[in-house]
Amino acid sequence: MAFRDALYEQYASTFKGRQNAPSRAWWEHKYVPLLAGLPSDARILEIGCGAGELLSFLIAKGFRNTRGIDISAEQVALARSRGVEAEVGDAFELKGSYEAIIAVDVLEHFTRDELLRLAPLLFTALQPGGRLLIQTANGAGLFPRQVIYGDLTHMTIFTSDSLAQLLRPCGFADLSFYETGPIPLRVTGRLNVALWQVTKLLANAVRQIETGKSQRIWTENFICLAHRPG
Repeated sequence: MAFRDALYEQYASTFKGRQNAPSRAWWEHKYVPLLAGLPSDARILEIGCGAGELLSFLIAKGFRNTRGIDISAEQVALARSRGVEAEVGDAFELKGSYEAIIAVDVLEHFTRDELLRLAPLLFTALQPGGRLLIQTANGAGLFPRQVIYGDLTHMTIFTSDSLAQLLRPCGFADLSFYETGPIPLRVTGRLNVALWQVTKLLANAVRQIETGKSQRIWTENFICLAHRPG
């Protein structure tokens, strides 16, 4: 798609670079528990690695066999400047076998047709027993429109149900879903966590009145951990 070439060429300098990356404390709280049990030499691939912040964090956590790919040469140059292994690459041309693949803020950039091609490739690229860690935009979040329309490169917005609908037919199993949201770091963080719980109660009350249903994940994005059976 021609618009991708135009937008991704300067994605970091004109758009993505203007956004703040999550803090390492946030990654520690949200991602590290989902990587528990992986050995320090586990082969980990991040697709859509961007400027390499997460790869740098993983190296600091002791994972010494990590690499990333991204279609933006500008992003890859930034990643390499952080001292991580990154290269310009296409997710549809995955090579190698990995114990973990990470895709943070990536899947929403593909069309449905592309996702149906990509998901089996991710499954095949994982070793038996390997895990896929995804973070993606939540179409069922409290304010989904700012996610759907906030980036011209967004093509598909998920809920936990629709992401499962994509992954399970490929063979992925043991899917679990988590909110992003605040973490209980310092007094402000603990207060935000408490306020978020109250906000969810109110949101679910409205949803119950309208549809008789409730939901667990209301954050702007959500995290999914899926496994290739071993």
